[in-house]
Amino acid sequence: MRGALGQLPSPHPLGQSLPSVYRTDQFTQQLCESFDEVLSPVISALDNLPAYLDLGTAPEDLLPWLAHWIGLAVDRGDDPVRQRELLRSTSDLHGWQGTRRGIELAISAQLGVRAEVVESGGASWSVDARDPLPGEPLPAVVVQVFPVAGQEIDEERLKDAVASLKPAHVIHRVQVVPAD
Repeated sequence: MRGALGQLPSPHPLGQSLPSVYRTDQFTQQLCESFDEVLSPVISALDNLPAYLDLGTAPEDLLPWLAHWIGLAVDRGDDPVRQRELLRSTSDLHGWQGTRRGIELAISAQLGVRAEVVESGGASWSVDARDPLPGEPLPAVVVQVFPVAGQEIDEERLKDAVASLKPAHVIHRVQVVPAD
């Protein structure tokens, strides 16, 4: 986490910016030094803000916070490389959000497995108004994931991910298809 850094000099010491009558006062200088000690990490963070927001240089503990900014949930225990890949893929993911393709992309990015979504709905056209509607009346999705041999899938995490990705009115079920 971000915190105080020992012996971080202030780039703009307050004591030197005071009028000359206060520059010789020991108490005032010590007070300004204590303010400098508190403010120097803030000034440093502001000076380096672009590096904090760049996925290539952002500190590892800042990645979940960046993900939260854009509405993604990342597991703090995940590999930082995977977290960075997930954050880089968000522009693709947001364009497909709430769709079959979006769920597949997001699950693949979050868990590193191939995913397929089977929907209950359908679409068709007809010149006869009495033709039956396609699909099933209850909207539902089944999300199948295909881990490679030896890869463990946390089903609770998968269920939570699908619940956060699908439209709210659609019921869902997940299936982990074992490798052959």
